[in-house]
Amino acid sequence: MSESALLAVVKTDLRTFFCIGILLLSTILSGCSGMGPGNPNSNMVADREIINAGESVNFDARTSTTPEPTIIDEFRWNFGDGNTKITKQGIVNHIYIQAGTFEVEVTVVNDEGASDSTILRIFVNSPPQIEIEIPDYIKTGESAILDATESFDPEGAPIEHFWDFDINVDDDGDGDPTNDKNSEGPVTEITLIDVGNHSGALTVVDDNGASSILIWSIRVISRNFRVVWEEEIIEFDWNGYLEEEESEIIEHIPGPNSRIIEFTATLTLARDIFLPEDNFSLGINIPESGWSNTVITVHENITKNASAQIEKGDMNNIPESGYTVSASSATELEDSLLNEPGERFGQGNWKWTVTAVECDPDIPIDEIDPDQGNDWHLNVVLTRLTLRISEVSS
Repeated sequence: MSESALLAVVKTDLRTFFCIGILLLSTILSGCSGMGPGNPNSNMVADREIINAGESVNFDARTSTTPEPTIIDEFRWNFGDGNTKITKQGIVNHIYIQAGTFEVEVTVVNDEGASDSTILRIFVNSPPQIEIEIPDYIKTGESAILDATESFDPEGAPIEHFWDFDINVDDDGDGDPTNDKNSEGPVTEITLIDVGNHSGALTVVDDNGASSILIWSIRVISRNFRVVWEEEIIEFDWNGYLEEEESEIIEHIPGPNSRIIEFTATLTLARDIFLPEDNFSLGINIPESGWSNTVITVHENITKNASAQIEKGDMNNIPESGYTVSASSATELEDSLLNEPGERFGQGNWKWTVTAVECDPDIPIDEIDPDQGNDWHLNVVLTRLTLRISEVSS
């Protein structure tokens, strides 16, 4: 072989070797960068990127691809909260317990061992923190202030407060007796009358719908009252002047907060200038008791004024007095004692009617009756027992 031919062969071999080397180097470099024809292309989406602590997220990497003829062999998940998972399918569900922002990474690996990764972020919202101030106990019939103004949202968002006053009653009928909305706002007030432990619930919700619930309890203790019926003798007086067929009506309530035992009413007429004496009537009507009576004045003794009298005794029984009793409130106890069945006679409005039935003509003076009517005086003496209730220490 000539020297020139030998030189041409050597040049051809060198070019072939160089091309093969360049091809191998290109293949190695492209494999390392993940951009070679045999590498997968990862992709991932989440059904939610903002959740509340304790909720779950679905991650979907099924749109990831790998060049033919390779196939995706597995999906390697890192949820950013210390938990990992490997799946053959490109969809997975994960629950986040702790609040915070987490980077979720999926690595897609094909059957040649080539891989590609994608990252997205998930924000996990923290639920509100409940701080509540309530009294340890109250007495029956008293009101308690429930204060949750110190409650807050860790992310600084606004919050709403919903109070359920009784966790043993499902007011809204949804099957959950702790989520009724009996009151709203950071501060509320409740009045309790039953002795024992009373429990309710407070639900606090932030702007993302995350909620916290706290069961609270207040001890309700009984109240003791001293009951005394104090006897009083009350006197009422009215005066007037009536001519024949005229009437005077007097209305009053003689026994507020008391039990009436008896009364005597006396109508007395002024002495006539000349005989005979005038005749007046006195009527009494007690509508709530359904009782009324009417009498006419009489003149049995010429030395005394004409008069009429209405008496009634034993209107109610004399109750026990000077004892201590437990009750929800003084008002409730008073109401029960004053309205005891069979002991309400005389309660409410009384209506007295004084009528000049007959004013006999006196001897005329210059053909004029000097006294065409008469002065009258009504005196009512009433015995009543007034209820005195005072709270005493337990």
